[in-house]
Amino acid sequence: MTQQPADQQSAPSPDQLREQVEQTRRDLGQTVEALAAKTDVKARAQHRAGELKEQVAVKAGELKEQAAKTTSQVQDKLPDPVKDAAARAAGQIRTTSAQAGRMWEEKAPEPLRQKTTRSAQLARENRTWLLVAAGITVVWLARRRKKS
Repeated sequence: MTQQPADQQSAPSPDQLREQVEQTRRDLGQTVEALAAKTDVKARAQHRAGELKEQVAVKAGELKEQAAKTTSQVQDKLPDPVKDAAARAAGQIRTTSAQAGRMWEEKAPEPLRQKTTRSAQLARENRTWLLVAAGITVVWLARRRKKS
């Protein structure tokens, strides 16, 4: 009649020990992944930039809708003589700007024209980023103004 000591009866079996080791490995792996994600500044910045881009796009859409609605309301309230005068003024502005553009092409030095053309081309190619930057600036200014 030999009895095993009490601590041997409560000792975990090899299968239980293996399961504990596996669980510890899984927990450690998850911890390492979480720490790696926190230290990946580039990925976090890209994620935040994506969020901001989405917010700006939504806000830009709202502002565009609001501007169209306001424009429509204002146009509906304008008397016809004012609308006619505005249409004539717009035509004159288009004509004058076309003349100014032709004068620029005739009189501006070639290197300056090339730089201006290249800048305009870059602005057209990067229109989305320019709009995003403008939107971020508008949101920032609006928040800053609310705090004051």
